[in-house]
Amino acid sequence: MAREGAGLFAAFRVLGRFSGHVPHVLRYHGRHREFYVAAAVGRSVHTYNVKKLGIVAVSNTLPQDITCLAADRMLMFVSYDNILHAIARNKEVVHTYEGHKAKIHLLQPFGDHVISVDVDNVLIVWNIQSEEEYLQIDFDKATFAVSALLHPSTYLNKILLGSEQGTLQLWNIRSNKLLYSFPGWGLAVTILEQAPAVDVVAVGLVSGHIIVHNIKFDETLMKFQQDWGPITAISFRTDGHPVMAAGSPVGHIALWDLEEKKLMCQMQDAHSTAVAGMTFVPGEPLLITNGADNALRVWIFDGPGGTGRVLRSRVGHSAPPTKIRYHGQNGEQILSAGQDGTLQSFSTVHEKFNKSLGHGSINKKKSKKKGLKLDTMALPPITAFASEVAHQSDWDGIVACHQGYITCTTWNYQKTSMGAHKLRPEEFSKHKPIDVYATAVDITSCGNFAVIGMSTGQVDVYNMQSGIHRGRYGKETAHEGAIRGVAVDGLNQLLITAGSEGLIKFWKFKMKDLVYSTELSSSPSGILLHRDSGILGVAFDDFTVSVLDIETRKIVRTFSGHHGQINDMTFSPDGRWLITSSMDCSIKTWDLPSGCLIDCFLVDSAAVSLTMSPTGDFLASAHVDDLGIYLWSNRSLYSLVSLRPLPADFEPSLVTLPSTCPMQDVDVSGDEEPCDEMIEYVSPEQLGEQLVTLSLLPESRWKNLLNLDIIKKKNKPKEPPKVPKSAPFFIPTLPGLIPRYIPPEEENDTQSKVVNLGVLVQKSDFYIHLEEALSTNEYEAPLDLLKSLGPSNIEVELRGLAPEGGGSMEVMLSFLRMIEMMLNKKYNFELTQAYLALFLKLHLKILSSEPKLLEELSKLSMQLEETWIHLRALFNQSLCVLTYTKSALL
Repeated sequence: MAREGAGLFAAFRVLGRFSGHVPHVLRYHGRHREFYVAAAVGRSVHTYNVKKLGIVAVSNTLPQDITCLAADRMLMFVSYDNILHAIARNKEVVHTYEGHKAKIHLLQPFGDHVISVDVDNVLIVWNIQSEEEYLQIDFDKATFAVSALLHPSTYLNKILLGSEQGTLQLWNIRSNKLLYSFPGWGLAVTILEQAPAVDVVAVGLVSGHIIVHNIKFDETLMKFQQDWGPITAISFRTDGHPVMAAGSPVGHIALWDLEEKKLMCQMQDAHSTAVAGMTFVPGEPLLITNGADNALRVWIFDGPGGTGRVLRSRVGHSAPPTKIRYHGQNGEQILSAGQDGTLQSFSTVHEKFNKSLGHGSINKKKSKKKGLKLDTMALPPITAFASEVAHQSDWDGIVACHQGYITCTTWNYQKTSMGAHKLRPEEFSKHKPIDVYATAVDITSCGNFAVIGMSTGQVDVYNMQSGIHRGRYGKETAHEGAIRGVAVDGLNQLLITAGSEGLIKFWKFKMKDLVYSTELSSSPSGILLHRDSGILGVAFDDFTVSVLDIETRKIVRTFSGHHGQINDMTFSPDGRWLITSSMDCSIKTWDLPSGCLIDCFLVDSAAVSLTMSPTGDFLASAHVDDLGIYLWSNRSLYSLVSLRPLPADFEPSLVTLPSTCPMQDVDVSGDEEPCDEMIEYVSPEQLGEQLVTLSLLPESRWKNLLNLDIIKKKNKPKEPPKVPKSAPFFIPTLPGLIPRYIPPEEENDTQSKVVNLGVLVQKSDFYIHLEEALSTNEYEAPLDLLKSLGPSNIEVELRGLAPEGGGSMEVMLSFLRMIEMMLNKKYNFELTQAYLALFLKLHLKILSSEPKLLEELSKLSMQLEETWIHLRALFNQSLCVLTYTKSALL
């Protein structure tokens, strides 16, 4: 059974992927006046600006890995297998060209057309806009197998083809004619490159020769040779220096002086693999190179001797990472150790914060002298490491053990380099033993001590600042078998070790005494401690996982369900989830409080390492034969996710690994139909009949009902100022000798404005419902109506119940019975008190003169007293317990 909707984790993006084996393309943007470099990375194209080498665009993901890349002024052309696509705006595919029967391996934009050549020697010229074939040429593979393609500058409608047989052909595409055939040099052509001079082309051969040839007169101008194998890339400087650069399969770059016709200098180990693409930026002393070692570099030639130095670079692992862990508590840096022997830090915020801590080396000075390829001092790849940010600015904060190597190394994150200390037992300081190596490491939360477990069962502790050996656990060895894991608690009180013989031991960290030992059901393959909660995750060789409480030293949870070796596990920051990855290509999330599996999904390649962000927003994973570090967003932080246990017949779905561009998690609640497990729980109005329940109404609806007349007086607006009457132009006077003015007429308004409500009274809805309730004895309708009214309207309704307000004694009796019903059911308790208090305040005189109403009131009085006695007893009990607790704790 598959679960409806998305799971707990959603694919977000990949870190550490910058380049591949496909040559890059350099483009110029006229409006921006800036150069951009496009590199194919897996199934998408990354576009970087040359100025800062910042990523500006990522294309949409294609169905397969890109094998060929080319570009003109407007479009990028990419191919995989036998399909060719045109990409616009560095993003979306706008044209698709289908017609090849075999894999495309050469592309050449050609004005309004694009030329593609497949491995079966079929050349097709496509019309870019109409996506139609303009021309198709089939070559005989035995006599002319096309291996290189170039459009010579200023040669209208013409292309130059190089072959594996060594011959070259110049074709006119418009007329479909072979214009000239060059005899060649008897060796396969690997690359063709246009020189800055017209009619001149550089030809790279499989033997390492570079021929600078004039195709107009079929003359060889100069010839160079490299001893590093076939020529993989050629580029010419155009900033006034006659220099040609040539790449090789071993990663070296040779710079040739075209005036002196000699080798100017070499750039050794520019890449650790073949130089796939190489381009000089027009008019600038900048060289851009990329290779299959996952590196994109910009070199600047501003020093003496003509050699270049790295100006900017984007470098990831050249071999798959094997161990990843978040560094620090902000969740912004991930430390990664790869099979290439390097330790790198990748930022989840921006690529400019990435760091490379370099390659492990026995002796750094000797390694620098010998160079990368001849380095016998290089350490094997890191298999396990531990890091701590405390004191990392004072001394090394990372300790790592290497594959099959006894010495553990320290690393400094601030200096981004390997540290000064080599941690190994004293008895092995003079000689290197056979088949003895470090298997597990941990570093204390204070950053002062490193604990190292060996394959012989020894567990040693070292000082991180000085590198001095500070002791050993056990008489000779802590375990009889190899150490499978070590962990120190958060307060440096306990050390937990796991041995392959199936024992977990607890030691006093400082005194090195054995405190407790517990036998496991199977041999453990690794342990992980969540320091904040004191829970220990133990992975076993029988593919199960157990959770052990280090306080009680008992196994509290056991999870089974993986069908392959458990590679890694990680806890959520709050210690609620345990996430495990296995060789069965699954990633499972276990909920520790409920002891159930709450999420599971499959990936294409098994995750070899997992780490959860300290802030809980991302899960990071590294996979088999994959250079990237993949981020998965925690959907429970921003959307409604079911955390109910998965059913026994649950079938996990295959999830595609994220691409470089952050994926939008489409979660529109209006369009989704809620499944059965996601139906929101609606709380009943009353949980139990014996409980006194309050209403959910705000206090403003009932708290001020008794003081409503005072509030109205306070809120009554003052009398607005009267506008003076306009004085007449001629002031009227009384006749007589003494002039006297006529006094203003006073308005005599003796008519009363008070209307007798008894005449115009109309029965309200509340009044009608109360009348009906006298016969039906159902008071929910009038109560719901009263709850929907505001304080002023409630007062008006209660005033209207009296005979003088248009009501009757029967309706007043009905209201008192409604209050009695509320007291019996013990709900809306505060509303009952407020409504009754206002009713008594308004109608006290009438109530005292009516025997029926007095009888009803006496019943209510007894009910109220019983309820208050019960509540008072509960309050007193709670206060007593609280007072005792406070005094006991103090």
